Amino acid sequence: MRLRALLENDALGLRLLGGSDELDRGVRGVMTTDLKDPSRYLSGGELVLTGLAWRRVAEDSEPFVRILAGAQVAGLAAGEAELGAIPEDLVEACSRHRLPLFAVNESVAFATITEYVVRQVSGERAGDLAAVVDRHRRLMTSGPAGGGPDAVLDLLGSDLDLRAWVLSPTGRRIAGSTAGSAGSAAGLPAATAAALAGEHLAAVRAGRRAPHRVVADGATYSLFPIRNTGRGAVPPSHDVRESVLSDWLLAVEADAGDWPAARLDLLQGVTQLIAVERDRREAARTVRRRLAQEVLELVQTGAPPAEIAARLRVAAPVLLPGLGTAPHWQVVVARVEWGADSGVESGPVAQSLLEEMLVDPVANGPDTADRIAVAHNGEEAIALVPLPALAAPDAAEDADAAPADEGLHADALLESVRAPLSAGLADDGRLTLGVSAAVHSAEGLRGALEEARHARRVAAARPGRVCAAGHHELASHVLLLPFVPDDVRRAFTARLLDPLRDYDRRHRAELIPTLEAFLDSDGSWTRCAARLHLHVNTLRYRVGRIEQLTGRDLSRLEDKLDFFLALRMS
Repeated sequence: MRLRALLENDALGLRLLGGSDELDRGVRGVMTTDLKDPSRYLSGGELVLTGLAWRRVAEDSEPFVRILAGAQVAGLAAGEAELGAIPEDLVEACSRHRLPLFAVNESVAFATITEYVVRQVSGERAGDLAAVVDRHRRLMTSGPAGGGPDAVLDLLGSDLDLRAWVLSPTGRRIAGSTAGSAGSAAGLPAATAAALAGEHLAAVRAGRRAPHRVVADGATYSLFPIRNTGRGAVPPSHDVRESVLSDWLLAVEADAGDWPAARLDLLQGVTQLIAVERDRREAARTVRRRLAQEVLELVQTGAPPAEIAARLRVAAPVLLPGLGTAPHWQVVVARVEWGADSGVESGPVAQSLLEEMLVDPVANGPDTADRIAVAHNGEEAIALVPLPALAAPDAAEDADAAPADEGLHADALLESVRAPLSAGLADDGRLTLGVSAAVHSAEGLRGALEEARHARRVAAARPGRVCAAGHHELASHVLLLPFVPDDVRRAFTARLLDPLRDYDRRHRAELIPTLEAFLDSDGSWTRCAARLHLHVNTLRYRVGRIEQLTGRDLSRLEDKLDFFLALRMS
């Protein structure tokens, strides 16, 4: 319980004489004493009740209060039956030592207060907490059959009636209850999880002591950090920015400020056990990171496409087990930047964060991150994302109408994580991302990398703590700028015209010549049809097919300009 609860109970008749800013202190017990030095009987967190029999002169108050403050008691309640009004010297001593002081009306027995406090702080279930911790440890160390964090959290529910979830820094549910209280359908809504993650990140950046107390959607949660303790863990004296965007948290639906020390120790032990699972998953990413690094080095050094394709064939079974055909690939580039002279190495921070962001948000199994390969190159993290090839359609017409806009989208990538990540970045950090178009071969991978990098630079020019840009935003007016790399221009041209070339090759449909004639005719249906010796309805069919394959609209000036430039650069 908290000290302020004593004032909320009118039956106790307590008046606050000092320490109003300390009323959130937790009370873990109660002790009645009139000894001048009761320190041997204090363990911290007690509400001390005294009848003031120990006070003979005003000078007695200072040493008595100093002893209580040194023992870290929660507060002092002094009875008025012995001396009448509480002496001013005691009020002043409590003020100096920031010890909350209550006056107990002479009509209220100490036994009434004691009974109330004991009833409040002993509400936890009976049982051997050490045995509970041991059961958790056996589950976590018994291999895959142990069930991982979910089994630990199930025990918290069964043994201590606590609903709890393990969350990522973005609010993704890693483990925990999927059933709501009283039979409700949802465990922890995604919006609530994101809000809790944001509150946790803000508290960590502000240096507040854990557990952090948060009220969300009418419920109180206590948030415990889950630190990285394995290989690569940062030392306790590290800059918090090195880990704030990668550490997990344990969210418990309860107010931990009211808990006794034993229960707090139990939850701290649980976070340490879950940290073991976090370290195991971190180690499992080593192979995927190495694959990404190898492919990235080949691409950046200008290796032959055949060599890159061979490496991709090796990577595909690891990232997409059971896949029968080579997937398409997409590149995502991320950069985390802190304030000037921060001294924080940002590459690993961006790498860990990008791995988390690319996990399927609706999945929470142990292998949800097994399909993401992220390398870091200096201050930049680069993700190689495999996209399963589109399922074979039933008819050729369906194949022709396959969506040209597959894969990840920058806006969707940030939709649910912008708020919590902004809290973690606080007022001195920025995250910018760039997303390339999907490429179908090793030849296009270098262009995709440059495209993603340029998109990230476009995002960096925008205001805000978290920004992203995709390949769609590399419009023609941007490509006209002289600093845009040739690879980006080629990627833009290929993305716009390759679907038409493929269609022409399969069907001899002459969509590319039709597009050129249509633009040269300034979009006039009659002049273009006459130039091509076609019926206007046939021309309309071809133009409709061009729009369907590319996702563009030839009635829009912007799309006409993009096609015009793509044809001139091809």
